[in-house]
Amino acid sequence: MGISERKDREKKEMEKLILDSAMQLFIEVGYKNMTIRKLAERIEYSPATIYLYFKDKDEILFTLQKMAFEKFHKFQLKIQDIEDPLERLTAHGKTYIDFALSNREYYELMFLMDSPMKQECLDDYKAELDSYQQLKDNIKSCMDAGIMKSMDLEIAAFSMWSYVHGIASIVIKRGFLIPKEVQQNLIDGALNFLADNYVRK
Repeated sequence: MGISERKDREKKEMEKLILDSAMQLFIEVGYKNMTIRKLAERIEYSPATIYLYFKDKDEILFTLQKMAFEKFHKFQLKIQDIEDPLERLTAHGKTYIDFALSNREYYELMFLMDSPMKQECLDDYKAELDSYQQLKDNIKSCMDAGIMKSMDLEIAAFSMWSYVHGIASIVIKRGFLIPKEVQQNLIDGALNFLADNYVRK
């Protein structure tokens, strides 16, 4: 391995160490209480070392959030091969919850942790936020097929997202109140209840 290859590898390893440790620290202490100094103590390097890779804690957080949205978007792509519109829409909700429960740290960074969202960062998220457009497309397919009641698409999408997000958040934050043996049945039942209320009778 040449010198340049070794330096590239070492740089990637350091970036990963910083990001992995920052994710844990953000979740443990929150955005406001997380500092570069605390992160430096966690990874046992000087703050100056971290500043060689990221200009501030905001850049670290936005990098983590972008990674999370990319992972989330890839997670949901697998449902697009489902032909039945209603099955695809229900699967959309299920994969959302599955992602949240199997990637809790990412999900907290994406949706549950108080953090600033700067306007200049929104463009970076457009590709990753395609999952919301995917939700709208799935709802529209159900409406076009006559399966779902016709209604304002934006309201329908926001309502469904809020409902599914609520399920995921409750299970993550208050899951200890729900017996493990009935948790999945409750999630499936809640998703079916949602679908039944939108289906044209």
